[in-house]
Amino acid sequence: MTESTKSASATTRRVMLSKVPEITVWFWIIKILCTTVGESFADWINMTLGLGLNTTALIFTVVLAAVLGWQLRLNRYVPFVYWLAVVVLSVTGTLYTDILTDSLGVPLAVSTSAFAAVLALVFGVWFARERTLSIHSIVTTPREVFYWLAVLVTFALGTAIGDWVLELTGWGPGTSVLLPAGLIVLIAIGWRLGANAVLSFWLAYILTRPLGANLGDWLASPSTEHGLGWGTALTSVVFLLAILATVVYLTLTRSDVIDEHERTFTATVTTTPGRERLMLGYYAVVAVATAALLIWAAGQPHATTASEEEDSGTSTVTATLAPGQVTAHFPPAEITTFRTIAQDTVTKVQAGDQTGATARIKDLETAWDDDEATLRPLDATAWTVLDGQIDSVLKALRASTPDPTAENQTLTALLTELQ
Repeated sequence: MTESTKSASATTRRVMLSKVPEITVWFWIIKILCTTVGESFADWINMTLGLGLNTTALIFTVVLAAVLGWQLRLNRYVPFVYWLAVVVLSVTGTLYTDILTDSLGVPLAVSTSAFAAVLALVFGVWFARERTLSIHSIVTTPREVFYWLAVLVTFALGTAIGDWVLELTGWGPGTSVLLPAGLIVLIAIGWRLGANAVLSFWLAYILTRPLGANLGDWLASPSTEHGLGWGTALTSVVFLLAILATVVYLTLTRSDVIDEHERTFTATVTTTPGRERLMLGYYAVVAVATAALLIWAAGQPHATTASEEEDSGTSTVTATLAPGQVTAHFPPAEITTFRTIAQDTVTKVQAGDQTGATARIKDLETAWDDDEATLRPLDATAWTVLDGQIDSVLKALRASTPDPTAENQTLTALLTELQ
């Protein structure tokens, strides 16, 4: 065998069938389903199971390494493995952003800028090496590694963008769905009118993250917060089942497989450099209009939630109550329930039962949320102060490294107000 023959043979071995699906309507449907699961499932594991952000992120990093290793060993696109990787990447990317924001106190504006810079670097190195960023070109291992790295960063960036928008605007779960959905529609219009296909794809890909996350929040949030009240567990199960059903359909029909003919066939170019430059200006106008909308919304009066105050590093409790104010205005039965749960939690903390304490305090969160519609109108000031103190308790108990002293302090302060 000649040297040239050996080289050609090696090249043939390195080139695989496409490892990613064709971009069809099914791609976008399942991508949004995956991002919704990423938000709700991460919240469920971190908060309901009480593992903490760092532990949960470590677990999913290990799972991600295993799933990506499985995906990289394949030589073709397998729907189940590919979309499993996307789901795990969605959860992991969400957790990384939450660690920066909640555990390290990094402002969302900073984390958004940092992830945007990292994504630009990934795309720059990818293009410099491969001369293409097209999803249809994922036929070699280096390109696939770049692709998955870009996907991970887009999830983290999309999470940061979505949270930052909510922090700026104070929009509720339902309203917050409209902005990313509207932007995706505008990008689709731009693509149809001749915008660069690769740029359009990655812009839409980033925006599906806040769209899916906001959709998940809307479904999981209680009705008192203008959500549908499904809860994170039910939302995760419903969307995981929807993903599984879609994956089974795609596996059977192979309707999203890029076969050899499609990979090697050169399609007729339907756009021109001039048209692409024109549509690039269109995207710039959309970006400026979006920025103007957010600046306007940020300037409107809106309530700052306790969680937002925690994220910004400010105290959740900005006022104190007069002795007996809570019991004077709130029904005794509800106060007794809150005190019992809080006292049970103190007992578990003092006994060193962190898991039991975290599980018990979930009962307080649920009871408080259920009674909001009744209690808040009775005394808005008392409700706001107690809400902040309960959030402080939840934050202390669900910290990645729980501090029994801080837990006792926040619980004692809450019990004092409930007397």
